[in-house]
Amino acid sequence: MGLSITLAQAQSFRFDFGNGKVKNGYSAVLPTDAYSDAKGFGFEPGALLTAETRKGKNALLKDCITSDKPFFFSVKLPEGNYNVKIITGAGTNISETVVRAECRRVMLPVIRTGEGNFSEQHFTVHVHDSLIAGKHPGVKLKARELNYWHWDNKLTLEFNGNAPRICALEITPAESVTTVFLAGNSTVVDQAEEPYAAWGQIIPQFFQPGKVAVANYAESGEALSSFQSARRLEKVLSLMKPGDYLFIEFAHNDMKQKGEGIGPWTSYSASLKHYISECRKKGGNPVLVTSMHRRNFDSTGKVVNTLGDYPAAMRKVAADENVPLIDLNIMSASLYEAWGPKGSEKGFVIYPANTFPGQEKALLDNTHFNPYGAMQLAKCMVQGMRDIHLPLAEYLRKDVPVYSPAKPDEVAEWYWPLSPVTAKAKPDGN
Repeated sequence: MGLSITLAQAQSFRFDFGNGKVKNGYSAVLPTDAYSDAKGFGFEPGALLTAETRKGKNALLKDCITSDKPFFFSVKLPEGNYNVKIITGAGTNISETVVRAECRRVMLPVIRTGEGNFSEQHFTVHVHDSLIAGKHPGVKLKARELNYWHWDNKLTLEFNGNAPRICALEITPAESVTTVFLAGNSTVVDQAEEPYAAWGQIIPQFFQPGKVAVANYAESGEALSSFQSARRLEKVLSLMKPGDYLFIEFAHNDMKQKGEGIGPWTSYSASLKHYISECRKKGGNPVLVTSMHRRNFDSTGKVVNTLGDYPAAMRKVAADENVPLIDLNIMSASLYEAWGPKGSEKGFVIYPANTFPGQEKALLDNTHFNPYGAMQLAKCMVQGMRDIHLPLAEYLRKDVPVYSPAKPDEVAEWYWPLSPVTAKAKPDGN
């Protein structure tokens, strides 16, 4: 069963935010509207919201809802892909609005509007739950996943930035878009809490709306075998339709598995071939992604390989099975060496104590990225699609520039307003 069948029962929604006159055909959203399943939409707890009004005849533009802190708005939706239109506006002040979905998945970079100006933006988002159609049980979730917004029955949008504002929101089913499924570990997953991030939650913003939906099914601590035994692969395949993509990036946790017949040239390679075969049976397009390096340098400033033969094994499987391969392993070495041993700290979760609320101990994580580092890896992925002439690259936004990992973006130019929740523990895996 594909996403198009699931979406057949979905409906469209139109919301007009503020306390002014409501535009015909739209549902009014007031600052006091808290989310409930019964109502089907509303703001999540913790929001300190106010309504603003200005002169004008357009009911959508003459009022909005804003806050001096990040806020979250949810809509109860069945699983599927959706096209989203939002209108943000400055009202009487300058505004910066960043839009993220579910667990900090970046849908729109910062939208800056001047006094009295408005901006209409579009993106396409994937919504999923843990059920597998026609089967029981569904995906075997870890305890911490039970409260993640990307496994519930609704779409949650985060509005962040300097005085973020929302005037209007429209959500419609997107039945014909290409879905890009992501299978991977903590370096791919939608990390739910600051300061962790992964390329899988950054990359959606680079695709054209109405063309591609990124469906991130990665989870921290997973290897190829555990991803399958938890029925995550089965979940992906249950939704896949011909022409969709499956990006596969594993190695960090696979290399820790021990036992007879376990290794890069045996169990790992066999599992990769199984994923490829199952994807092709559904008419999908498998893409292999070699894992990025850990942050580890020798005395000359060159990256030390800590992944053994796993990247090489994936390259061989790609060649043997005639599967496109994005060599993130090679690109990450170039990126880290451009940063240098000390400079590379700015891309990882390496912070002194008390950098974030409730963070009493220093963080020293040479595997997991912060949002700036995740952005650089996401740009490597985008450039990798272009370099191997993957047809999917045709759906990238036209304004996405060429990227060289040897010349990463300056961290001083990076803008990431923090989401409200700080991690109490590091993600599974290392």
